[in-house]
Amino acid sequence: MKNRLDFDRKALEAKLEERFIRYAKIQTTSDKKQESTPTTAGQWDLAKLLVEELNALGSLEVKLSDYCYVIASLPSNIKDKSRAEKLPVIGFSAHLDTSSEVSGEGVHPVVERNYDGGIIKLAEGLDLDPRNEKTLAEQKGKTLIHTDGRTLLGADDKAGIAEIMTALEYLINHPEIERPAIEIIFSPDEETGKGLPCFPQEYIKSKFCYTVDGGPAPEIEIECFNAYAVDVYFSGKIIHPGEARGILVNAGLMASCFAAMLPRSESPEATDAYYGYYCLMEISGNQEAAHAEFIVRDFSREGMERRITALESFARAVEAQFPGGTVRVEAKPSYYNMKEKIDEEPLVLETLYAAGAEIGLDLRLKPIRGGTDGARLTEMGIPTPNIFTGGRNFHSKSEWVSLADMSAAAKLIISLVYLWGASYEKF
Repeated sequence: MKNRLDFDRKALEAKLEERFIRYAKIQTTSDKKQESTPTTAGQWDLAKLLVEELNALGSLEVKLSDYCYVIASLPSNIKDKSRAEKLPVIGFSAHLDTSSEVSGEGVHPVVERNYDGGIIKLAEGLDLDPRNEKTLAEQKGKTLIHTDGRTLLGADDKAGIAEIMTALEYLINHPEIERPAIEIIFSPDEETGKGLPCFPQEYIKSKFCYTVDGGPAPEIEIECFNAYAVDVYFSGKIIHPGEARGILVNAGLMASCFAAMLPRSESPEATDAYYGYYCLMEISGNQEAAHAEFIVRDFSREGMERRITALESFARAVEAQFPGGTVRVEAKPSYYNMKEKIDEEPLVLETLYAAGAEIGLDLRLKPIRGGTDGARLTEMGIPTPNIFTGGRNFHSKSEWVSLADMSAAAKLIISLVYLWGASYEKF
C-alpha cells in the first residue's frame, strides 16, 4: 500500500448492487405529520437489518438507540499506539428514510446493464431521456439502476448506506490498510428534519464526519441553504353567504391570496445555483380557518432575514385586503449553511480532495440546494462535508443511480480512511 489503492471493480460493483437493491426494497418512507422519532415503523426494519449486517462483519461495536439511530464503531488497527491516539475519530453518515413526496411502497429496482445510450421507458408514460439529462447520456456502456416508474427508487439515501457498508466491509477485510478509529451513523427522518433533535451525541466520538448523501460523481458539497419551515395561519369570519356582504371573511381565500403574493421568480422551479426560494408545500382549510406550509431557503443569513420579513409583509397586506381577518406567521429554522464552520477546519476538506486524487478522481465543489444531516452535525461541532452517491432525480418516479458512481463513492470512503490513517503528523 505505497501510493495508490487497488480495487477489483467488478467485485466492488457486485457488492454495491446487491446491497442497494436489498435496502431499496424495504419501505422506509418518513412522515412529516408524525411527531415520533422515527416517524414510521419501516425505518426500524432497515435499522435492524443493518445492525445484523454490521454485527456479522465482526470487529465492530454496534448500538441501536431508542430513536432508531444505528451507530457502529471500528477501532483503529494502527499498532503504534501513540501514533493512533493522535488521530481523530472519523465518521461516515447516511439516512434511513426516503421522501414521502412519492410512494416508496413496493419499490422494484430495475438493473440496466451496458446501457445503450437510448431512451429508457418506464411505467405510467414516464421515461429517462438522455436528450434531457446530460449525466444520463454520459452513462452509455455502464450499469444503471432505476425505478420502474411507479415509485421512487430510494437512492436518497440507500445508495449512501450501501456505499458505506461496502467500504466498511472492504476495510475490515483489508487490515493492511492502516486506519484511524471509524464511526458509522445511520439516522432516521432526515427528510422530515425530525431525527437529529434526538441525535445521541453522547455516543459520538467523531471529530470530523462525512455524509454520503449527494448526487452525481464527482460532486462534493460543503455549503447548503439556510432553511426555515414557515407555517402561516389564517382566521376568517363565517356567516351565511346570503348575508355575507361586509361581514364574511374567507380564510381559504386569504390563504390563496397570500400564496399568490410569492414572487414567481423566487420559486424552486425558477432558481438554481446560489439563488434562494419560497416554496408552498401544502395548503388546507375552509372559510373559517386555513393553514399553509412553506419552506424558505437562502444561502445567506441576511437573505433569509429578508425573506421572513417579506412573508410578514405579505401577511399584513392580506389582512388589509380582508378587514376583520388575521394572519399569523410562524418561522422556525430547520438547519443553517454549514460552510462557515467547515471553513474553520480546512483539514477536513483538504483530506477529501487528497482522497479523490489518490483514486484518480477530480472532485468538484457544488452548493447543496437542500440540506443534509451534515448541516446539523456541523452545527453540533462536527464539521461534515457531503459526498456524492451517484443518484439522480431524487424524490421522483424517474429516480436512477449509476453503479459506476456508487463504486467511486465507496472507493472515496476507503481512500479517506487510508489518508486519515496516514496523516497523524498533522495533529
